[in-house]
Amino acid sequence: MLSGDKVKLRAYKKEDVPLACEYINDPEVSLMLSPLIPFPYKLEDEYKWYDSLGMGRDGKYNFAVERVSDGLYIGGCGINDVDWKNSVATVGIFICAKECGKGYGTQAMGLLVDFIFSQMNIHKIKLNVFSFNHRAIKSYEKLGFKKEGVLRQEIFRNGEYFDEIVMGLLKDEH
Repeated sequence: MLSGDKVKLRAYKKEDVPLACEYINDPEVSLMLSPLIPFPYKLEDEYKWYDSLGMGRDGKYNFAVERVSDGLYIGGCGINDVDWKNSVATVGIFICAKECGKGYGTQAMGLLVDFIFSQMNIHKIKLNVFSFNHRAIKSYEKLGFKKEGVLRQEIFRNGEYFDEIVMGLLKDEH
């Protein structure tokens, strides 16, 4: 378990699954997620995802984000891919809509970054974020991530095309 003063990262529990599905199906949250995650997302699909979890398998980790004050599950983050040859990890995060803007996501991502650099000896962490997700971009920049590139008009949301921003953080910048 990885802990901060606001959140801790822990293994997923089966009782998190219904809340995770509810959070992912919130239009405010689903707007920010990868188009590979179907909308609406079915509860049975979330249980299948949960059953497939294996912490650390192939360097992939999925952590539940839990609020320290009351133990409430509020989102998830993790390592989605690891390129071991080049020592690059790709990460992602989501926080339920009603808990956004309270610093939980920034602290959760900070804990994840610390884990990756100190425990996995990874050289670089990267992520993709949609250009309209200003709050997330600000959070990532606060942690030291830098914009490395822009995939122009890569994502179609609400009748418009938007850019997808590639951000990265090197171990010696952390």
